[in-house]
This record gives sequence, C-alpha cells and structure tokens, in this order.
Amino acid sequence: MCGIAGFVNGGGREADRSTIEAMTASLAHRGPDGDGVHVAGPVALGHRRLSIIDVEGGAQPLPNEDDSIWIVYNGELYNEPDLKPGLEAKGHRYRTRCDTETFVHLYEEEGEAFVERLNGMYALAIWDGPRRRLVLARDRMGQKPLYYAELPGGGLAFGSEPKALLKHPEVSRELDRDGLARYLFYEYVPAPYSIWRGAKKLPRGHVLVWEEGRVRVSRFFPRAGDPRDPSPPSFEEAASRFWGSFRDSVARHRRSDVPLGVFLSGGVDSSSVAAALCEVEPAANVHTFSIGFEDPSFDESGPAREVAKFLGTDHHERVFSIEQMMDLLPQVAGWLDEPFGDASILPTHLLSRFAREHVTVALGGDGADELIAGYPTFKAERAARVFRSLPRPARALAEAAVGRLPVDHRNFSFDFKLKQFLRGAAEAPALAHQRWLGSYSGPELGRLLIDGPLDVEAEHQALADRIAAEIPGDPLGLSLELYQETYLPEDILTKVDRASMACSLEVRAPFLDADLVDEIRSLPSSYKYGKGTTKRLLKRAAVGRVPDSILRRSKKGFGIPVARWLRGPLTPLVDRLLNPDRIRAQGLFRPEEVARRVAEHRDGSRDHRKPLWTLLMFQLWYEQWIG
Repeated sequence: MCGIAGFVNGGGREADRSTIEAMTASLAHRGPDGDGVHVAGPVALGHRRLSIIDVEGGAQPLPNEDDSIWIVYNGELYNEPDLKPGLEAKGHRYRTRCDTETFVHLYEEEGEAFVERLNGMYALAIWDGPRRRLVLARDRMGQKPLYYAELPGGGLAFGSEPKALLKHPEVSRELDRDGLARYLFYEYVPAPYSIWRGAKKLPRGHVLVWEEGRVRVSRFFPRAGDPRDPSPPSFEEAASRFWGSFRDSVARHRRSDVPLGVFLSGGVDSSSVAAALCEVEPAANVHTFSIGFEDPSFDESGPAREVAKFLGTDHHERVFSIEQMMDLLPQVAGWLDEPFGDASILPTHLLSRFAREHVTVALGGDGADELIAGYPTFKAERAARVFRSLPRPARALAEAAVGRLPVDHRNFSFDFKLKQFLRGAAEAPALAHQRWLGSYSGPELGRLLIDGPLDVEAEHQALADRIAAEIPGDPLGLSLELYQETYLPEDILTKVDRASMACSLEVRAPFLDADLVDEIRSLPSSYKYGKGTTKRLLKRAAVGRVPDSILRRSKKGFGIPVARWLRGPLTPLVDRLLNPDRIRAQGLFRPEEVARRVAEHRDGSRDHRKPLWTLLMFQLWYEQWIG
C-alpha cells in the first residue's frame, strides 16, 4: 500500500523536481516507510511506500531492465505468482521479490491490454519512454483511488489523492458546483467527477493513455460482467463451489511479509473472512480486531467476540467513548480532500488505528453486500413495488400516518427506516435505492442550492438506463451493478482507503478478488437474494463455519449516533458552521432552508440526521480546503 503522484508536461518542457517532491510529500501518511522520485525530461514520478512484500527491496519508482519504462504503483497484485514464471520464461529478469515488476514486464509484452490479465487492487502509472506515453490504470472494482488533472499546454498530473494534485501549480483549486450537487445527492462525488473543477477521478476498471498532449480514457472491465451461465449449478452446488473459491481468494490475500489480521464486526461478511482464513492457517495464529461503543444501540462487539470464540482466533477488542470518536472530526477534514458524508468513516478509522498497533495488513468483508445483495434496500425494493401498485389515496394515507410517528434518534430506529423508505418508495427502482441511501433528493437540492443545480437524478437514471440495456430483464442484477458502479467504489472503498491509510494500514477485500467476482456474476440473481433472504449464497456457504446466530442477525451497519450528536455535543459546531450569516456569505446554500432543517431537528419534530450531517461535513471540508 502506497501513495503515488506524478505529471508529464506538454510540449516536452522539462519537469520540475521540487513540484514532484511536494506532491509526493503530501502523501506521506500513505507510505511512511520510504519515498522516491524519478525525473527525466518532461516526466516526473513520485512514490511513498508502505512496505508489505520484499520489505528490504522493492523501492519505487521502479524501471524495467534497461530503464526505458518506469512505474509507480499502489496496491497488491494477487495473481503475481501465476504471472511471473511466464514472464521469466520470456526472458524478463526480476531485481526484487515484490510484485511491482510484474506490471512493467506484462506491459512490455501486451501493451495497454496488460490490465486484462491482472487480479488485484491497484492504481498505477507507467511511463513508456520510447513511446513518450503515460498510462494510468485503476483496478476493476475501484479499490484504490486515482485522480488526474489535464494541465495547460497539454500536460497531465495524477495522484492517489487530490491533495497531491493541489501541490501542482497548474491545477485549479476552484470548487465545482456540479460536484457539490453530486456530493449532496450521493454523500460522495462519484467518478469520473470530483469536487475540484480542475480534477477528475479515473473510474474503476479504466485505463487512461496520454500521448503527445492528447488523453484517451477507456474501460477494460465490462460494466455488466460476464454473461450469466446458461446452465448454472444447483444452488447447493453453487454454495459449495463458492466457499472453495472464497477460501482460495482469502489465501491469496494473506500474502505478506508483515503481520496481518482480520477486521471482525460480528456480521456474516467479516465472520466468513475470518472463518476462511482459519481454514488455511491455524486459528490461533489469526489475529481478529473489533471495537465497541458505550452506547449499546451502536455496539457490535458482543457478536464479534462470539465469532472469535467459535473460531478460536487471537482476538483483540477495545471499547471507545463517544467523546473519542467526536475528537476525530477536525482530523477527518484534513484527510478528506473531498467532502464525504458517510459517518461510519469515524469508527472505521478507530478500528484501523487500533489494528495498526498490532498489524500492518488487515482483511475486511467489503464487497459482499454489493455482489451478493446484502443491503436491506433489496428487500425494500420488493416492498416498494407493492407500494407503487396501491391507489394514490392509499399511498397518501400511509405517508401521512408514517409522518405522525414520533421521532426516535436511536440507530436505525423504526420510524427512521419507515420514513427513509417512503422517500424513495414511489420512484423507479434506480432512484428509489439512491433516495434510501442518500441525503438530498433532486427537489430538495432545488430548495437548498442557490444556483440552479445539476439534475443529478436525471444523470443517475441515465446511468441506470445504460446498465439496464446491457443486462435486460434482470432488475436485481441492475440494482447490484448500480451499487458496484457507484456506492461500492466511491463510498465503501473510499471510506476504507482513507480511514486506514490515515494511519498507514493496508486493508484488503477478499470478496473483490477478480476470479471470485466473475464466479458470483455468472450465477442467477435468485442465488443472491431469494426467498426473502439477503446474501443467500454466502449464508448457505457459511453454515457450520460461523455461528448460526450470526447467520440469523439482521444487518446493522457501522453506525454512530449522528442524530443525537446534532442535538447535543455538536450544537456549537452546527451553530458556527451552519449559522445563517455564514451560509449567506458563502453564497452556495439558501440560509432559510438550512435554518429550517436545523430548527426542526433540534425541536424533535423531524429527523434530519442525514442531510444535516452531509452539510456539516461539507462545511468542515470547505473550511479546511477552500477557506
């Protein structure tokens, strides 16, 4: 795990060493074990290293045998042991034991198509000196971030995080108002966009090629995945095969020359990761990590402890106070050079920081929900179809009744779930899911933003329509693909990357192994969600391997008491950052709309936890990065 940065000047202008050094230094948190730069003519590459494999060797930037092709790279290549023998047989010579050289040699053999052979999480940049070509690539599922900016005069800059780009003097620091609308809608800014007018994200599964001042971006990973298997195995056989493939993935993901552990939340996903790891090495050698909170409605330490005891792992647990979590807020604005509204980034960082005291690499359960239909929203979609079939008066009556329910600020309280459901129940499925997940609908953005906002809902629906054309007749498949295209890479994986890299911890996701993803995608949607059961395939495969009580648990999430904080300890921060005079002077939001939401949340008449938190996190970001 590392941080990368670099740029190439248009017109052959010589690269400035001090600029690449500043860009690289801004990523020191991602790689505290070493740094390096390579400057040659118009190109400059920079790297910060967190040593995982070949701790003594493997420094970057790293060249091929004759120093004509150079790479900087962030991530892990899980099929490197399979690729290396073939490359050596073709005459390539390795200088180190790390996986970085395999990218270079594979590129030499196959050109841009080399990415189709990779199974890993990565963001990389290759400078091909003889062809005067810069190649950027981001892994299939978007586990590692990669930003870029086209420069005046035909140049290009790139970095693992926007803060690296902002160290380049030719990259604009101007706020993108369309990016702001997207943030408020999604709670993050989805690729290929960013909050910065001068910067973009390379989307997952894409390659960018810069040559002679021209930029070409193309997708190498089909959006809808491989075609469904026309003769799939039975459900029972599929579950058995799945577990074998999953165990193989976990075995690949454990490769490391430094200590490794498992994040254990007490849910079926992380419990399955720990169980599979215990099948490939002694359970007593497996370090598991969980955290708890003093508020019982947000605490999952008990189920995690139960799983650890069942498996016999070396378990580590720590309980945090709400005050400790709140103390992170000022730090978060420093890590996040884009606004981010998912409040679970706070406990994710606390867990990462705790694990980092013992290990340098951790395995997590991310990706299972989006691949195997684990979210409650998949159940809600079926309920929404029934709701949409009701006569309009009946729907209005139901909405009025739910609106009269008293506000309950507990985690995933009954009234919160019902009211959140009604925000999207009448919409088409793609918009329904997003309204359930997000903070502001399109009409709400129209009331909040001063400038006529981008029609984000139309943009989102257009994406859904493009996906539906590729996988017709599969509503669940469409919903899963939308989650994999937006929520998984831009929320879940961004959260884990930023929260863990802030304390120099590498987190790997065995569910996102390329071979495993292909296998899951080939199976019928009914194997993922069916008979009223979410994550049906995984739960069947895990029977006997994790406690039955874990398989029966409803999904809880990694929540924090945002609703209560906004009425209590966060009141001074809300008063400072969301007061009408400040909002009016900022010129982005209508102060009366913000004041209304603050007042209603405080007097308990409405629960605005999500929109107010999203707005507050934007203001913290704005204060840190715009001023």
